[in-house]
Amino acid sequence: MNAGPVGPPGPSPTPPPSKAQVFLRRLASTVFLWSVVLTAIFSGNPFVREWVFLGLMLLLAGAGLLEFYGLVEKRGLVCFKTWGVTNGLLLMGATFYYVTVYQPGHEHRGLPSRANDFETSVLILFVLGLCVREFVSKKNQSVGLTAISTTLLGLMYVPWLLNFIQKINFFPGVDGRFYVLYFILVTKFSDVGAYCVGSLVGRHKMIPRISPGKTWEGFAGAIVVSTGASVLFAHLAGPRLAGMNTLHAVALGMMLSVAAVIGDLIESLFKREAGVKDSGRFFPGIGGILDLLDSLLFNAPLMYLYLRHVLT
Repeated sequence: MNAGPVGPPGPSPTPPPSKAQVFLRRLASTVFLWSVVLTAIFSGNPFVREWVFLGLMLLLAGAGLLEFYGLVEKRGLVCFKTWGVTNGLLLMGATFYYVTVYQPGHEHRGLPSRANDFETSVLILFVLGLCVREFVSKKNQSVGLTAISTTLLGLMYVPWLLNFIQKINFFPGVDGRFYVLYFILVTKFSDVGAYCVGSLVGRHKMIPRISPGKTWEGFAGAIVVSTGASVLFAHLAGPRLAGMNTLHAVALGMMLSVAAVIGDLIESLFKREAGVKDSGRFFPGIGGILDLLDSLLFNAPLMYLYLRHVLT
């Protein structure tokens, strides 16, 4: 029997984007995202400088937390998603209120430790409420420990770490805006250095079971490029970065570059556990909020601690 007529071939499938395309898209998205945040921070309008900045922080925290809980569910685990997101946003909003409304004008409340104590109080209430939430749950019987653990991890991983950007921005006694700009630039130059050097000369894999693309050569490139950017920006900013000098710029450049790579690896671990390539679809074809925040989340508290205990 003769075969029937063969129709025209269908369109060939679109090839997946190359690593370079993905990197450049994510870099462009990161530059756009943080340009909006920094524009709000440096705005001459007080409303934009404070309230628009808060809105952007709430958007990043809420979207990032939803993506994290989505990874938890893809892994087959349980969590209290609504409770976690609600309290994550409350944590961000409460800290903002403390450092912008409640704190100014009170001599002792202006100390950084006061804001940390306030934030700790909010976290204690969250943990207590989380346990009560488990007591009344009818869905998560026999998995209460898992639900409490995953919900708490999400809160600590996204909004609590991200909250340090607010505490840097409103740090008493210095213009924290320039330190926000500084640590974001240094962190992103770490990403650029890791990709460029790793792509050109990368041969030795770091942790292939977590991130096959990461190499030790790229890791070294991240440190060199990030440290160079740190020294250059510190020189250009001058007295706007209170307490900064070349030695601090080198130390911070190295520390933030290492932490940026670790933060990227941690998010890669979460994604691999969940069996997904990207944390979300906030940026179609690029990834989610966590894909753009991963290297910054651990650098924010490191920058804050260095600012508080070393530079001031």
